[in-house]
Formats: sequence, C-alpha cells, structure tokens
Amino acid sequence: MAEMGKGVTAGKLAINVQKRLTRAQEKVLQKLGKADETRDAAFEEMVANFNKQMVEGTKLQKDLKTYVTAVKTLHDASRRLQDCLADMYEPDWFGKEEMDALAEEMIEKEMDNNLEDTDTLWLDYHQSITDKSVTCMDTYLTQFPDIKARIAKRDRKMVDFDSARHHFGSLQKGKKKDEAKIAKPAALLEMAAPSWAQGLISAHQVAQTNLSYNQAEEDLGRAQKIFEELNVELQDELPALWDSRVGVYVNTFQSLAGHQEKFHRDMSKLSQNLNDIMTKLEEQRQLKKDGTAAAKTEDGAKSEEADDSKSVSPAQKSAVTNGSDGELPQGFLYKVKAVHDYAATDGDELELKMGDVVLVLGFDNPDEQDDGWLMGVKESQWLQEKDASAKGVFPENFTQKF
Repeated sequence: MAEMGKGVTAGKLAINVQKRLTRAQEKVLQKLGKADETRDAAFEEMVANFNKQMVEGTKLQKDLKTYVTAVKTLHDASRRLQDCLADMYEPDWFGKEEMDALAEEMIEKEMDNNLEDTDTLWLDYHQSITDKSVTCMDTYLTQFPDIKARIAKRDRKMVDFDSARHHFGSLQKGKKKDEAKIAKPAALLEMAAPSWAQGLISAHQVAQTNLSYNQAEEDLGRAQKIFEELNVELQDELPALWDSRVGVYVNTFQSLAGHQEKFHRDMSKLSQNLNDIMTKLEEQRQLKKDGTAAAKTEDGAKSEEADDSKSVSPAQKSAVTNGSDGELPQGFLYKVKAVHDYAATDGDELELKMGDVVLVLGFDNPDEQDDGWLMGVKESQWLQEKDASAKGVFPENFTQKF
C-alpha cells in the first residue's frame, strides 16, 4: 500500500483506528455497567499525587523565572542609576584648584570601584540563582513528560486488557449475540444435511469454536503482559518521584536563600561605602566653605597687621618670626588644618584627626625632609604645653593650608 505519511502505512493506520474504536466501545460498555473495569485505588492515588506534583513544580519553575527576570530588571535600573551618578560626579563642583587634587582623585577612584563592584555583584547574583535554582527546577521537570506519557499508555493498555478479558469471558459463557445468530443457521444446515455429513459439520463447528477460544486467550495473555509491565514500572517510579519533591524544594530554596543572603550582605557593604563617599564629599564641600571664610578673615587680619607693622620695630618682627615671644614655636612657618584622619605608623610621625590645626615647622636639616611630608606640632598641644618636642612628620595631602 502507498504510504500515508513518514513511517505510517495505510495498514498501520487502519490498525490504530480499530484499536481506538475497540477502546471507545469498551469504555462505553464499562460506563453502562455491561463490562467489568479494572480499578486500582492505590495507583489512582499515585497518579493524583503525580499530577499535583507536576502542577506545583511547573508553577515554581515559572515563578523562579519571573523572579530572575525581575532581578535582571532591577539590575538594569540600578546600573542606570549608577551611571547617572558617575556622570553627575565632577570634581569641579568642589573647586579643584582650591582643594587637594590627590584627595579628589582618591574619592573618584573609590567611587568608580564601588560602582564596578555593585555591577559585578548584580551579575554574580543573577547568574548564581539561574545556575543553581532555575536550572535545578528545569532538570527536575524534564522527567515529567515521559512519565505522563507512560501513564496515558498504561491507561490505554488497561482498556485493551479489559476488552480482551471481556471478550474471552463472553466466549467462555457462550453469551455473545453473534454466536447465537451463527448457531441457528448452522443447526438448520445440520438437520438438512445427510446423516453421513452431520458429523463433519459438528466437527467443523467445534474446531471453529476452539480456534476462537485459543485466539481470545492469546490476545488476553498478551494484553495482560503489556499492561502489567507498565503498571509495575510506574508503581515503582511514582512513589520515588513523589518523595523526591521535598529534597528538590529544600535544595532550591536553600540555594536561593543562601545567594540572597550573600548578595544583600555584600550589597550592604557597598551601599555603606557609597554613603561614606557621599559623606566625604559633603565634608569637602563644608571645608571649602570654611576655607573661604577663613581666607576672608585672614585677609582682614593681614590688613590690620600691615597697619600695625608700621609701628613695630625690625627687632620685634624678628622676635615674632623666631618665636622668642613664646606664642609660636621656634621655626614656625604656617598653619594647616587636617582634612582626613591619619594614623601614625612610626614613632616620629604625628597622628591627626580631621579638623586638627597643626603649626608647621621647618626641618632642622632640610635634607631630611621627604617629598610630600611636613614637620609640625598640634596647635592645641603647643598652647597647653609650650613644648615643641612633641612635633612629628605627617603627609601634606592630608591637610589644607590656612
């Protein structure tokens, strides 16, 4: 015969149609109560659990993917916000010429690193929950379609088994209407036949009946074997699959919770870093304002000193410069104000707190001075003790000149 489709001939198609008709007929007879139906309450409970498990797993998979999409959306929004902050941050806002350039570069670098770390953290979080939670659920759900197809096949084979059993039982009891219709003409034929032929007719009827019984018995055995093989396999697999759901849910949510905890902990640190950066910027802005006010005051003081200097002798000026009047230490040059904390790392270094005023002194031996370092004593300590021996060196870029 010509092929009806790839791998399907007209003969196979006819067989399949016949099977469907037979199953439909058997289901009708079962619903009408004219045929017995195989029922397995325990297996039906397993199937109900399987369907419930598949629905729950599919919903969890969908919600996890929605969560991952939301994380990606939030990441994109966070990145745009960070890019906006990076574009808006300009050192010129705070007067780059008046402020220490190195301090500004440190803040800029710190902010850039903070934004890069934030972006990396989001990427790692998104990738982790995708690999560990979503992929786990995808793998878990791949086994359901095959089992669902085998359950459907088992149901079809159960109908085939019931149909074969019903047919064989009907032949054994001699209650089929078709046999009654055939038996009546055969009896009339036997009565009309000669006596020598009546034995042959009876033998032929017995042979036909035995052949039908044998064929029905073989069909019943074949249908029962196929059904029982599928039934045994599913009875082993379905309980194991049902028990596995707890472990899958535990692993999925433990992994998700662990990644969430790590992400929020690290993000909290980065958020604190960003807050510290903003605090430093505000401090610099405030110092700039204070510096401007101090400059105006110093200009006024210089003007007054210029007026007073006319009445001061050169000898007196010399005394103020070298500190002989006791108000300033010997070798005093100028004052600076600490704009950052500095922790001393050596015995000859001066420890600073932001806001400390330092009296800068000249080095006894100028060759000992390193680039970027100054010698001085805290003004508060000098005013209390008048002792210049408490002097020490400190980094110039941690201070601002008055």
